[in-house]
Amino acid sequence: MNRADLYAVLDRFLAALGARDPHSLDWAEGAFHSENNVMLEIGDGVWGTIDRLGDYKLRFADEKTAQVGYFGTVIEPIEESAFTLRLALNSAGQITECEMLIVRQSDSGIKFENCRYWDKPILNREVEAPVSRAEMVRLSNGYFDTLQRNDGTIHTKFHPDCNRVENGVQTTRNPDFAKIVPVSALGCEEQFRMGNYRYDDDLRARRFPLVDEQRGLVLAFGFIDHSGRLREFQLTDGRTVKSPVLRPHSFYISELFKIDHGMIEQIEANFITVPYRMPSPWDSL
Repeated sequence: MNRADLYAVLDRFLAALGARDPHSLDWAEGAFHSENNVMLEIGDGVWGTIDRLGDYKLRFADEKTAQVGYFGTVIEPIEESAFTLRLALNSAGQITECEMLIVRQSDSGIKFENCRYWDKPILNREVEAPVSRAEMVRLSNGYFDTLQRNDGTIHTKFHPDCNRVENGVQTTRNPDFAKIVPVSALGCEEQFRMGNYRYDDDLRARRFPLVDEQRGLVLAFGFIDHSGRLREFQLTDGRTVKSPVLRPHSFYISELFKIDHGMIEQIEANFITVPYRMPSPWDSL
């Protein structure tokens, strides 16, 4: 399927979601459908609670694997929530897989203040100096290797101006958020070279199902596990700091990496708290 075909299915899906009408879509027999890392019957979950979609819309596609992805928001009672969507299609254009992550701040386990959802031109720009599909995945996986038990070693390549947005908040070069999380004043690579994320014990069940080679985008899913055993640790500048996670804890994550010139230029992430070491239903397929 080409990009136009994939986007057409995505548009129909989003229209059906906004109308709470899942059965207007063409689902393959035995299609898999998950929300927040739990397999649900088609029509359950957000299908029954959505009021409308928000204004933020970022879409991307992988023609090679017939998958299409979307970052946006859903508006339900109480709040607007960051939203990640991945659809996989068969040769007939039927939906075979639907994976959704919805960051409902009221019950996601971690609350980000002053969330904003805005267009970032860099994510829509076509690549200027593309690298191979395998290299795109390697750089994305290297980000997770860098984050896992972060000790200052860099296992990927960052553009000097790389920024990261998490759950609607920019967590790099953000002086306002740095008043709450001081490391947020730094850029991507600077944060990692300091060894700020030593408490991230395992980047587990990593998947890279969608690679948009034209736009230089890689969509990844996985988990960040925190054992909670690390009470304090030393940064690479010699300072000793306390871990913010002192009990067993896991995040289910979706991350979008923008890669150009062989470097990560931008990161967009949505994640929620799930039971510690929760398995992925997608790994058993």
